[in-house]
Amino acid sequence: MLRNGLEPWHLLILAIVVIVLFGSKKLPEAARGLGKSMRILKSEAKAMKTDDEAQPSAAPVAEGRPAD
Repeated sequence: MLRNGLEPWHLLILAIVVIVLFGSKKLPEAARGLGKSMRILKSEAKAMKTDDEAQPSAAPVAEGRPAD
């Protein structure tokens, strides 16, 4: 079925179809938007990672009252 996967000519045809569909003026705008989205995603993932590291790993133990 798909023994060779994507060959170079498949990628060339795909690139031509994308250029024809979206036009050469829209592609730089789309690339800029994608770049901004990737930067935002990267910064949010980094912020989540630092938030996880800042939280204590062990849950606080509740102090019980001594039995009378």
